[in-house]
Amino acid sequence: MPTALITGITGQDGSYLTEQLLAQGYTVHGLVRRTSNTVRSRLDPLFHNKDVYNKSLFLHYADLDDTTTIRRILVKTQPDELYHLAGQSHVGASFDIPESTCQFTGMGTLKILEILRDLEKQPRFLHISSSEIFGRPDESPQNERTPMRPVTPYGVAKTFATQMVQLYRESFGLFACNAICYNHESPRRGESFVTRKITKAAAEISLGLSDEIVLGSLDGRRDWGSAPEYTTAMHLMLQQDTPDDYVLATGQTHSVEEFLDAAFQSVGLDYKDHLKQNPKYMRPAEVTRLVGDPTHAEKQLGWTPATTALDLAKQMTAADVESLKQLATSN
Repeated sequence: MPTALITGITGQDGSYLTEQLLAQGYTVHGLVRRTSNTVRSRLDPLFHNKDVYNKSLFLHYADLDDTTTIRRILVKTQPDELYHLAGQSHVGASFDIPESTCQFTGMGTLKILEILRDLEKQPRFLHISSSEIFGRPDESPQNERTPMRPVTPYGVAKTFATQMVQLYRESFGLFACNAICYNHESPRRGESFVTRKITKAAAEISLGLSDEIVLGSLDGRRDWGSAPEYTTAMHLMLQQDTPDDYVLATGQTHSVEEFLDAAFQSVGLDYKDHLKQNPKYMRPAEVTRLVGDPTHAEKQLGWTPATTALDLAKQMTAADVESLKQLATSN
């Protein structure tokens, strides 16, 4: 049976990818950071399943800057596929912590590539890149050949990592791919991201647990897709005969205001009755016109995104309502 190793396994994408690979018969190894908090909510159902955990799913402690440990784990597990999903992934936070963002998102990727370069058995490698590499593009929609012009620390770090993956593929023959992902969401999205902040607030207000939501600008537009659909595409990339880079996107954009409106409408509310705006949530440099062209992925991988941003707003709000109800019942 095939074996995969996932960095960032406890994140949104890592948890969905893990479930998908296990369903296909993979043995899955995941890297997790050693912290005092052992709660990994997205993996809990698998962690507590005695037929899965330590049978087909294994977790290993390692930080991205701990190359010795990562090398040891790779040598021990001998994975056929390596999915590199870990790193500081909050664009807004990257302005506050640019050094650590570049260290883990940029250099962390390079360190893994250097380890792979020396391995006797080199796994197929996927790096999760980002639409933030395009920054303020001259063309819209963007594709795999669009020039990289990042305008955020996160985007700069991802650009470095993306180009390093291309370099190691071309110079050292690694089977290495970039998944250039546009925003992708799900009920498992972290609460610091604007989409989840919106849907959780809509759920809380609908249940009488809160009365307001505080946001920055509502004008920003994003190409939002479904996280489990995107992780499906990531797996398909490593099943191809030759490595390549792929834009994963829906090809449609929606504003924060449209997402906000859809979430609140789904629970019978008007967001205008509850919204407060705060300038501190405005980014110093905002990306514009970011919308992806997924034609290459559609043709080569047979992958087509099916879920729209407004569908996501409704799904995520419904999931947050249900979660809050369950929490109230358990208490």
